[in-house]
Amino acid sequence: MQSPEKIRNLAIVAHIDHGKTTLMDALLKETNMFRENEEIPERVMDSYELEKERGITIFAKHTSLSYLDLKINLIDTPGHSDFSGEVERVLGMCNSVLLLIDAKEGPMPQTRFVLSKALKIGLCPIVVMNKIDRPNVLPEEALDKTFDLFVKLGATDEQLDFPYCYASALKGYALKNLQDEKKDLTPLFEMIVNKVPPPSGRLDMPFLMQASTLSYSDFLGQGATGRILEGTIKKGDPFVLVDKSGHPSPFKVTRIEGYVGLNKVEIHEAGVGDIVSISGAGEVMIGDTLCDPNHITQLPKVELTEPTLSVEIEVNSGPFAGKEGKHITMNKIRERLYREKKSNISLKVTEIPGRENAISIAGRGELHLSILMEAMRREGFEFLVSKPKVIFKTIDGQTYEPIEETHIEVPDAFSGTIIKELSRRRGKMHFLSTNEHQITMIHFYLPTRGLIGYRNEFLTVTKGLGILTSIFHSYAPHKGEIPSRKQGVLISTNEGKATAYAAFNLQSRGSLFVKPTDPVYEGMVIGKNSRDNDLVVNITKEKQLTNVRASGSDENPLLTPPTLLTLEQAIDFIQEDEFVEVTPKSIRLRKKELKENKRKRHR
Repeated sequence: MQSPEKIRNLAIVAHIDHGKTTLMDALLKETNMFRENEEIPERVMDSYELEKERGITIFAKHTSLSYLDLKINLIDTPGHSDFSGEVERVLGMCNSVLLLIDAKEGPMPQTRFVLSKALKIGLCPIVVMNKIDRPNVLPEEALDKTFDLFVKLGATDEQLDFPYCYASALKGYALKNLQDEKKDLTPLFEMIVNKVPPPSGRLDMPFLMQASTLSYSDFLGQGATGRILEGTIKKGDPFVLVDKSGHPSPFKVTRIEGYVGLNKVEIHEAGVGDIVSISGAGEVMIGDTLCDPNHITQLPKVELTEPTLSVEIEVNSGPFAGKEGKHITMNKIRERLYREKKSNISLKVTEIPGRENAISIAGRGELHLSILMEAMRREGFEFLVSKPKVIFKTIDGQTYEPIEETHIEVPDAFSGTIIKELSRRRGKMHFLSTNEHQITMIHFYLPTRGLIGYRNEFLTVTKGLGILTSIFHSYAPHKGEIPSRKQGVLISTNEGKATAYAAFNLQSRGSLFVKPTDPVYEGMVIGKNSRDNDLVVNITKEKQLTNVRASGSDENPLLTPPTLLTLEQAIDFIQEDEFVEVTPKSIRLRKKELKENKRKRHR
């Protein structure tokens, strides 16, 4: 067991893609946490399948490394605003943060969010100007902007006197001054040793810990992970779990696990400052207190920003229900969502009165919700998803809605189109500048409603060259009506398989979401209409056979490849009268009412 004076606990926080996970890789390599013959993948901390696929961090992860005679516990945090709940709850385990800033981009919307949370709980950050190896970087200008951000967020004099260094996480070096020799990460390690305070607390006090994250094992059950605030704990020791209602329950430690590099290892005893996972606490929840049986204490609960977006999940009622998934009942779906809620406390799960086959889930944004749904479909679940709805608040009898601080970078040629569209969506521009490379940066305050359905359009308009990021800013009075999707959809009129003949004749009407031989059914959305109305079409139509043959031209019709929507894009695209049908093998779009005559009656 390490003495608390020899422990340093800190998190790496930053805006998305500013190099947190790459820096973590470099720190692990420099402290020789890998065997010589060990094959080390890039972004080694992103172990979750969806993190590897998307190149983003979704869950906060712990690791531990040794430097000189110190044990440094590091936490890699997500950079995307939809997963800011992960950042909020792990900061309580830290005594400082490494704040990474892209030396070219400077502070970004998510930088503001993570920094404000760190400053609020009294942490003094170490600032790392990252990516200084890239061309056209302005590290000193980015540092000045970071200082201005500290001032704007009300930092104390001590916090304003932050230590900083320049670094290239990719090349594995850090510099105290830009003129220094580029060798290794020693300057950064020295700052961690000298500037990060050791954890407070005493080894001779009664044991006390708060669950910040959860782990699960089929053999051991649920484990509570957190930093030990006071005292020590051994395997076999009795302890009391105090839940959020204040109810104490006695348990015994069945296993204690710590971290060495990327590996979880069993340890016999742990003390103040150690970040450990304790098994034996039964049904533990994030924010619960683990304490000494003779000194029962309840720590303040973990406060999180409220979710801003909700969707309804229903049992699949389409003609293909049950053909591709194995978990198709509401009981299975409900059980899975409530299990998720235990470890993902920024998610809200709500029953819908009078609707047994539907349930509402609320989260931070479309990505937050779609990552959960993508994980569920890979586990064999099948369900319907409605169009996302913004969560409104009523203050003094007036309706308030969430506003996003939206940051956009695009080639200057596209800026006019984007400003016009975001203004149409009730956005308010508060900053615009164009640099010498003709890249325009635009900041908008935009209702969350205005962002729903816009990201796909943004990528199309900017030909994939634009960057759009947003983060919740505040609630503001309702901004009025926002125009919906401009184009209608193509709807299948019958069940069967799409044919090349029908697809060839329909592709002039719009873009298709299906290819020949794909199964379709009545009421399924099979494409986007080029006009603003919905159009019922027959995608299964066969060519009438005659004795007359053209010389090969109608045997092989030239088809435009279909637009294959991801789950996130599909949720973004649908309207109020439509569902996304999610199965382990397919993502389909459909009308809520499948029969055309009933849809006519509703209209």
